[in-house]
Amino acid sequence: MMWLRTRCLLPVTAPPLEDAAVCIHNGKIVRLGRWRDLRRLGASNPKDLGDVLLMPGLINAHCHLDYTHMAGGLPAPRYFPDWLKGMLAYKAHWGFSEYAQSWLDGARMLLHSGTTTVADIEAVPELLSEVWPATPLRVFSLLELTNVRSRRSPETLLDEAAGCFAPLPRHHKYVGLSPHALYSTTPALVQAASAMCRRHHWPMAMHVAESVDEFEMFTRAAGRMHDWLRSQRDMTDCQGNTPVEQLFKLGVLGPRFLAIHVNYATSDDIQLLAKTRTNVVHCPRSHSYFKHRPFPLQAMLESGVNVCLGTDSLASVAVGRRNLLQLNMFLEMREMSLKFPNLSPQRIVEMATINGARALGMAKKIGHLSENSYADIIALPLQTRLPCPYEYIVKSAPKPLGVMIHGQWVAGTN
Repeated sequence: MMWLRTRCLLPVTAPPLEDAAVCIHNGKIVRLGRWRDLRRLGASNPKDLGDVLLMPGLINAHCHLDYTHMAGGLPAPRYFPDWLKGMLAYKAHWGFSEYAQSWLDGARMLLHSGTTTVADIEAVPELLSEVWPATPLRVFSLLELTNVRSRRSPETLLDEAAGCFAPLPRHHKYVGLSPHALYSTTPALVQAASAMCRRHHWPMAMHVAESVDEFEMFTRAAGRMHDWLRSQRDMTDCQGNTPVEQLFKLGVLGPRFLAIHVNYATSDDIQLLAKTRTNVVHCPRSHSYFKHRPFPLQAMLESGVNVCLGTDSLASVAVGRRNLLQLNMFLEMREMSLKFPNLSPQRIVEMATINGARALGMAKKIGHLSENSYADIIALPLQTRLPCPYEYIVKSAPKPLGVMIHGQWVAGTN
């Protein structure tokens, strides 16, 4: 049993506590509260962390770890299909070792910047037996599926996915599926993947309405993406439905579905997302990189959509003085506050913690500090008076002094 005393404790789902402590046993939090109250109940001999803020580890709800070393490698595109073509060309020159090292370095970036759980899209599932044991992160590995070019059957792809997952050890690791996007998959594959995820209670993620080009392809059967892909895929699904409407008709939206991006959505789309309790993952720096139109955040929040945050990959982060080329959820929160200055810092922190936990089906275990939750905790330095811990977290993008996962310090504060 370990007691930690701290200047400020931020549970996220409860008000901040000053001069507080938390008791950890067998990877879980068993007690927390103000130190004076806990001491009366018999708490003793805590490790005093001093001027530190303890909060839940951050949850990155969308990432491509194996693209980390592509940072700065692609010129900023004028149009989204140009970026996709550049990515396909870039990936053609990579082998197993490049992807593996990229994945591992990305995981280290996340860990040392305070992320304790990541939902990662796995383009190279053969890596997992090697990279999973090398990181203490909680990893949801969502296997990327495409079949427009390959013409492979859903049954074959899903059999391969099951075979890939079966021998993997599951210590703080989880699996799921990610049909890439509507334009790169067939409706049959999307529905089959959804059915498999529901059978196994896995999360499913999909890039949805990421670009205006995708939106126009499905709503108008026109535009740059349509012109590029019409010789490569059956276009009969481009019949006037928005991407969200298409997914609704396929019956795949729901509380374990992570709709990645949704940068282009109608008011009816947003109502469908709310009605089906579908989660939306916004990636602020990626959104800025592509210069998309303003993200429809306010409409989503007013409709009750669970919006969470992700980093996406470093292949879609602009190179510049303000943008550090690192996977860092604090930088995503800061970008969010710059784009939405009227959005409360508390709400932004919730998007990077408890909202991501809800999307991954882990709301009782991670994303907050409470009795019986996992002890996934980060320690942040405090040097001045702290009028609002949420504002400090969002505006200053602090570097963690320590990161704990399942009750073990995995970085710092040993």
